[in-house]
Formats: sequence, structure tokens, C-alpha cells
Amino acid sequence: MTLITIVTWYLYAGAAVAVWFILYAIGRLDENAEAAWVFRPLLVPGVLLIWPLVIWRYVVLLRGEEKLDRHRMPRKKQERAAIVFVFAIPLILILAIGLRQDPEQLSGPVQLEAAE
Repeated sequence: MTLITIVTWYLYAGAAVAVWFILYAIGRLDENAEAAWVFRPLLVPGVLLIWPLVIWRYVVLLRGEEKLDRHRMPRKKQERAAIVFVFAIPLILILAIGLRQDPEQLSGPVQLEAAE
């Protein structure tokens, strides 16, 4: 078999999984996607490429081995980063406004010439 034949069959299998996933499985994997019919076709290119992972995720969910913790609390470092950003972003904006160039000092557009 050539590489092109292998890739072709991989994509055929991905297309079959994508149809199954879009029509049936996504509603079971993600409760927020149950009525999102406009959003579902956007997933087709990704499912074509990672269809083995999609099947694996569905099997893991059916076995009940993994719970989906949708509202898990953020990690401690994320909380610290959020606090730092609360103070850093306004400070950066204030410094940027204070250090900007004075428009009165600018004489207008300057034509650049090539070096000789």
C-alpha cells in the first residue's frame, strides 16, 4: 500500500466518524452542544484528523471512567496571575499614556531617503 492509499482510508474512516459524531455523539459528550446545529459542521475538519481520539473519548465517557468537571476551580497559580493582571494592566496603560510622544513635537511626515 502506498502512503496516499493509507491516508485516503484514514480520511474515509474519519468522515464516517465525523458523520456519527456530528449527528449523534456530540450531544452525549457535551450537553451544551445538544442544540448547536450551526456549530457542528465547524468540527468536521478536526474530527477528520483526530477521529481515533474522538472515539476513545466517547468510550471513556460510556464506561464512566472519567467525569467531566466543567466547573472545576482554577489552579492556585491562575488565581495569583489574575490578581497580578488586575494591577498590571491598568499600570501598563497609565504608563503608556504618560510616556507617549507629544503630538506638538512631531513636525509631520518625514520623507526617508535611501543611503548612498
